[in-house]
Amino acid sequence: MLFLQLKTGEYMTIGDNVIVQLNDVSGSRCRLMVQAPREVSVMRGELLERAGAERPECVMETARSRWSGSGLSWNRNKTQALIAMRRLLSQMDGGDDQVKDLRRQLDFLFPPEFASNETVYSPK
Repeated sequence: MLFLQLKTGEYMTIGDNVIVQLNDVSGSRCRLMVQAPREVSVMRGELLERAGAERPECVMETARSRWSGSGLSWNRNKTQALIAMRRLLSQMDGGDDQVKDLRRQLDFLFPPEFASNETVYSPK
């Protein structure tokens, strides 16, 4: 599987007649614009899976996808709170078993990559 990083406004092509452009990024969501011939089916994977299709093996399971459908909404404030908790725990680390247990629980619930854009949201 090819992994690409695009900035807003950038695009990629698939074959000669499919164009995918990154239109907007907001929090954990992005808007893609797809131009493809009518005979090319374009559907979100979630809809295919709801209809009974198998998830392709090449699609990675991410921390975010574990929460999809659970009703957990994620936003900048929650990201900042998670970052603050991690910082406090780092300051408290000194061999205390309770602090280590708390960090393990936090990392289990919200793996470090869960808020992978920490540098974007970290307070100045």
